[in-house]
Amino acid sequence: MAKKTVASLQKGEGRTYSKVIRCVKSPKTGAYTFAETMVPNDQVKDLLK
Repeated sequence: MAKKTVASLQKGEGRTYSKVIRCVKSPKTGAYTFAETMVPNDQVKDLLK
């Protein structure tokens, strides 16, 4: 399924977005999970600060 997502983002408006994967610690259990978000290219650095 990931290949379909990547392939569809290579055309048209998809090039203006980036997929950001962050490691987030759960406050309840203390375990780490991965949070995936689609963000416009100009907001990537602000999101990762």
